[in-house]
Amino acid sequence: MSDRSSMTYKGAGVDIEAGNRFVDIIKPLVKSTNRPEVLTDIGGFGGLFALNKDKYKSPVLVSSTDGVGTKLKLAFELNRHNTVGIDLVAMCVNDIIVQGAEPLFFLDYLGTGMLAPEKAAEVVEGIAEGCRQAGCALVGGETAEMPGFYSEGEYDLAGFTVGVVDRDNIIDGSTIQDGEVIIGIASNGLHSNGFSLARRIATERLEGGLETVLPGLNESLGDAMLRPTKIYVKSILNLLRDFEIHGMAHITGGGLLENVPRILPRHCKAVIKKDSWPKLPLFELLREAGNIEEKEMFRTFNYGIGMVLVVPKESADDIISRLKGLNEEAYIIGEIDVCKGECNQVDLV
Repeated sequence: MSDRSSMTYKGAGVDIEAGNRFVDIIKPLVKSTNRPEVLTDIGGFGGLFALNKDKYKSPVLVSSTDGVGTKLKLAFELNRHNTVGIDLVAMCVNDIIVQGAEPLFFLDYLGTGMLAPEKAAEVVEGIAEGCRQAGCALVGGETAEMPGFYSEGEYDLAGFTVGVVDRDNIIDGSTIQDGEVIIGIASNGLHSNGFSLARRIATERLEGGLETVLPGLNESLGDAMLRPTKIYVKSILNLLRDFEIHGMAHITGGGLLENVPRILPRHCKAVIKKDSWPKLPLFELLREAGNIEEKEMFRTFNYGIGMVLVVPKESADDIISRLKGLNEEAYIIGEIDVCKGECNQVDLV
């Protein structure tokens, strides 16, 4: 207790000046996501957003929060940080679009042991890009510098979004009927789920690890795994202007087997034809290297389908055509069947 030298927050590991520099770097990124309803700039205590109530008869706010999971470990290993922000936005906005809600604004949380402004700005670059893809505004966030809490060079991310839908237009699966068609919109890879298993396969079963080249492609396993999650918001909003959609499911953790039942009425089941869409080389490499059973593939990964729509049979072909015009690969992957009693499940055939 004899040392009486002056102590500082910076000496304890928190650099306020670095935090200020970080805010200056990201200001133009945040501004690039603005919508007309945004009333504040970054740096205030709260983000202000003026809901245009004239657009809605009975507006209902829809919210979601999520993270990126152990995909961040891959970003650390490859030292690439400008895409995981897209994943963060995608995991939130894809969840609320399935209820018919247009994402309005987004907030992020970044926690790290010691702030590296340039690296953190790369993360926010991805978040801003995700917001632009979804059409929502990045209205604020929190950057927490906590020395000793995270391993050196690592960080964690969380995101939060709010959207709006007219009460009469909420999509909750309650109108799904027997004989309706299930459309699957293709994913572009793992998205943000199954990484604990995928990373273990890469390190324990593949001699080349993340540098393994995918069969038939000039792309490494690491590149394919880090590819950011697709954001389906604008394509689905386009569909909702002209078509009836009775149910939608974002295929995240739990795959098709766990996510599709979340929208099914109790007396219905989804019959999915497991060979009705092409499987990406990434999934086939993981399946073979990990000797993964079929059910495990469908429950752990999206297995090539990132979003599911349940639609009336008579409009299915037109919806597929519209999606292809929007640069989405889409397939009829099954249909709805009625059960005797309660079932609320997925049958793979």
